[in-house]
This record gives sequence, structure tokens and C-alpha cells, in this order.
Amino acid sequence: APTQRDAHLRCVAERGRMGWQRASGYNWRALVEADVSRWKRVIGGGLRSQTDGRQATEVAIAANVLNRMLELGRPEYVRIA
Repeated sequence: APTQRDAHLRCVAERGRMGWQRASGYNWRALVEADVSRWKRVIGGGLRSQTDGRQATEVAIAANVLNRMLELGRPEYVRIA
């Protein structure tokens, strides 16, 4: 039986690299990994609170901060023609 790597190589040969990325979900994984990396850079690798309720509050605040940061950096598109 072919290994997972062999299957991916066959898919790359059949569809090309971009087709393989679409078929395997590679692009989505890369976006998620970038989001997790951004979270860890800004918020840190772990939660500081000890109780469940406080941890939930800490996560909610951190998510709000990241959403605000992303909103500030997101371009606003305006159709001209």
C-alpha cells in the first residue's frame, strides 16, 4: 500500500502543486498555523489563570484583542468603476 507521502507525490504529479494544495487542504492548514503563531506571539503560549471561569475570560479578552488588531490591519476595498 502506498504511504501518505507517496499518495501526495502522486497527486502533485497528476494535478500540479497548486492542485495538490487545494485537494489536500494545505492552504487552510497554513492559515490556521499562522493564526496560532500570531496568537502565541501576542498572547503567549499558555494561560495564566488557574480556574475555568477565569481562563474562559482570559481567552475571550485575548480573542477580542487579536480581532481588533486584525481589523486595524485589514485593508478596506472600495469599488471605483
